Amino acid sequence: MKIRSLLIALSLALAAGPVVRADDTPLGERMEKMGGAFRALRRQIADASKNADSLAKLATIRKNAEESMKFDPALAKDQPADKRQKFIADYQGEMKKFMELCTKLEAALKANKNAEAEKLCAAMGDAQKAGHKQFKKDDKKK
Repeated sequence: MKIRSLLIALSLALAAGPVVRADDTPLGERMEKMGGAFRALRRQIADASKNADSLAKLATIRKNAEESMKFDPALAKDQPADKRQKFIADYQGEMKKFMELCTKLEAALKANKNAEAEKLCAAMGDAQKAGHKQFKKDDKKK
């Protein structure tokens, strides 16, 4: 009976078709890579024995953050023409601040200061939430 229920659920999931990402853009792809690395980083940031892996995850975050500055947020096109450039400049400024946090986090991890690294990682999470609130289209409105 359990196997039959599982097979039915699996069949329904497959019948639903492929999952379409909400933000299937070059910027969205980079943000998705950053998000995956950041989630993993947050889970292990307190563990000094994983600092080498944490630095690798941070390198992924930094690389994608740098690349993301080459693109404008999708929400930019919804801004009035006279405010669009400021919106894009604000986005790039916030990304620069995020990358500065990455630099500080890298230094803390290299110095095995994981308590400081935890605080910096939390600050990165706060910056991420604030940035998404300001520069990302609300997925619920799609």
